[in-house]
Amino acid sequence: MDRKLSPRRRVYDTGLRALLWLCSGITCALLIFLIGYIFYRGLGNLSWQLLSSQTSYIKDTIGILPNLLNTLYIILVAMLLVLPLGVGAAIYLTEYATKAKVVAAIEFAAETLTGIPSIIFGLVGMLFFVQKLGLAPGILAGGLTLVIMILPTIIRTTQESLKTVPQSYREGALGLGAGKWHMVRTVVLPNAVDGIVTGCILAVGRIVGESAALLFTAGFGLVLNDFFTALQSSSATLTVALYVYANERGETGVAFAIAAILMVLTFLINLAANFAGRKLRNI
Repeated sequence: MDRKLSPRRRVYDTGLRALLWLCSGITCALLIFLIGYIFYRGLGNLSWQLLSSQTSYIKDTIGILPNLLNTLYIILVAMLLVLPLGVGAAIYLTEYATKAKVVAAIEFAAETLTGIPSIIFGLVGMLFFVQKLGLAPGILAGGLTLVIMILPTIIRTTQESLKTVPQSYREGALGLGAGKWHMVRTVVLPNAVDGIVTGCILAVGRIVGESAALLFTAGFGLVLNDFFTALQSSSATLTVALYVYANERGETGVAFAIAAILMVLTFLINLAANFAGRKLRNI
């Protein structure tokens, strides 16, 4: 039989529950306020000319099409490089590595890297990729810097997802005669897709919202370039452009418009990632 709670205990539980709901309500209210305020200030400054043109000092116009394309370029470059590395490293550490101390050291290093400020990654990227390797500031140097930043996130989220797959699945596949890699590819990975997609969403969110590291590696360029030209040309992403217009030029209206676009872009990328994850689970 369940014991009845004492009046003192009931008051304590009620107070904690009320405090929990209060904190949740404040958090949701702040989120709604921030989103609403950004859209309220940003949507009024959006126009087709802003979205479809580039900044011109001669014509005295402001356009963010180059910045929007540069953001998509750098997402493409960073994710194409980091996904094979991150997922492959997680598979090796979880399924193949046998030395527990080495695995623990690598996991500790990955968790430590996630807490390093992004400006440090930007300085290291500038010193190594730009000055040491001789890459010009652009999408390639910025993308490589972002790979170093988001690689620990991909590794840790994929690892945790792989660990949630029941061991009986592995034993059943091996018992039916499947090889190690065949078991990982056909049994473990399909059941870990949710965690991998979550890691991708977190990584893309950090790429889209990053500015400090890209100031030193991708540059401030506001010129419209094609993909291959942007790899080795100074190319500002949306977040860098937001910084430039808000702090250097005092164009707060344009900055709020870029912030609204960033929020919509992040939402669309999350939807696309979730859709891709559902398709992969059904394969």
